[in-house]
Amino acid sequence: MHATLPLLRITDFPAIQRGSLETLQVSLGYKCNQRCLHCHVNAGPDRKEMMDRETLDLILPVIKSRNIKILDLTGGAPELHNDFRYLVTQARTAGKHVIDRCNLTILFEPGQDGLAGFLAEHQVEIVASLPCYSLENVDKQRGKGVFDKSIAGLQKLNTLGYGRPGNDLLLNLVYNPQGASLPPNQQALEADYKRELFDHFGIEFNHLYALANMPIKRFGSTLISRNQFQDYMQLLKANHQPNNLEQVMCRSLVSVDWQGYLYDCDFNQQLKLPLGGGKRKHLRDLLEDGLEGKSIRVADHCFGCTAGQGSSCGGTL
Repeated sequence: MHATLPLLRITDFPAIQRGSLETLQVSLGYKCNQRCLHCHVNAGPDRKEMMDRETLDLILPVIKSRNIKILDLTGGAPELHNDFRYLVTQARTAGKHVIDRCNLTILFEPGQDGLAGFLAEHQVEIVASLPCYSLENVDKQRGKGVFDKSIAGLQKLNTLGYGRPGNDLLLNLVYNPQGASLPPNQQALEADYKRELFDHFGIEFNHLYALANMPIKRFGSTLISRNQFQDYMQLLKANHQPNNLEQVMCRSLVSVDWQGYLYDCDFNQQLKLPLGGGKRKHLRDLLEDGLEGKSIRVADHCFGCTAGQGSSCGGTL
């Protein structure tokens, strides 16, 4: 795999600082039952990195000590962690909002019986990857058979009340472009998704998040192999919108890797750019030290969050 950080480190991205910390986004590990072309984590079935119990047991004390409102669980497939349900239960008992970054096909994996019901019981918000509403495009990007399983997963969640009008169970979908292009208008695309998924499959959901592909890890390496890396970076920079800087996720979010180390965002985590530079900070450091007002580490990939409509873990800005 081609290294992308040497191509990103020298940057003219504007300096930005942190606001109040509202979200702790935790990667429970890089193991996943899928291997997607656009994956900025390079996750897959063969990855072994998983958070140990000692580190996991720091999460709730940190959330309480910093009065963090949202626990955002990601991976890989976070549900593959043996303590996923334990952590969700503890966070919900503490009154915290929990988000599960779900790839939908995980609902049918061996050992995941009852997962959908568990998520509904604990009122976990589901943010589910579905890069398109057509079989051909999804299977091309995520693997043969993924689209049909994803549709079945969404139908299962709808049966439990997820995404239904008047129900508090939130089901949001995520769109990524197929290649080196920016996402289209999120509102128009959401309308297309809602029409196509309901008309063909009877599926309902709350919102669609349109995210730009980041020029790092697997996707970045693919761009280099295809001699498209510099063109894509020029596209991102040409479409940079300064107003998006006020709403980028790193202002109110901290990313935690499977070992408990802290980063300004999940993308910096994958580039091994630790929060603050210098000595790496750990979850246990958050028990004593807040982050408000501190500088955020930036590099050229940050233009992926501010280009066009902008994008973050919650879609356009």
